[in-house]
Amino acid sequence: MKKRVYIETSVISFLTSRPSGNVVLAGHQASSQGFWEERGKYELFISDMVVQECEKGDVERARLRREAINGLAVLDVDMEVELLAKALIDANAVPENFLEDAIHIAVAAAGNVDFIVTWNFKHINNPAMKRRIANVVLGKGYEMPEICSPEELQEAGI
Repeated sequence: MKKRVYIETSVISFLTSRPSGNVVLAGHQASSQGFWEERGKYELFISDMVVQECEKGDVERARLRREAINGLAVLDVDMEVELLAKALIDANAVPENFLEDAIHIAVAAAGNVDFIVTWNFKHINNPAMKRRIANVVLGKGYEMPEICSPEELQEAGI
C-alpha cells in the first residue's frame, strides 16, 4: 500500500523555481526534483491552500506550479480543518500570523496522511515546533503525520 503524502507549497515552489546559484537552495531544488521523479511511489495530496498559494507570484512560475499540481488529489479546507488550525495557533504551536502553515498541518492531519513533505523549516519542519504541533494534533484525536523534507523522505527509503 502506498504511503499517503501531503505536499506543502514550498516543495512545488522549489520544484518549479529558476535554478539557484545558492548551494543550499540548489540542493532543495535537486531534492525536490528527485522526489518528484519518484512521486509514483506515493499517494499524493495537496489542499485548497496549496492551490491558492501556487497561483501567487510570477505569472510563468505560477503556470509551472499549476501544471505540477494538476491532477493531484485535493483535500478540503473545511470547518474541521479550520478548528484544528485554530487550536495549533491558540497553543502557540504555530505563530498566529502564519495561519497558512497551521492550515497545511491541520488539513494533512484531518486528511489522515502519513507524511507532510515541506521545506518550511521555520514553522512546520522545525524540531522545536514539531513537538508542540504533535501535542496539539494528538490531543485533538488525530494521528500525527510525520513531517519531513523531500530529501528526508527519500533517504528513509519510504
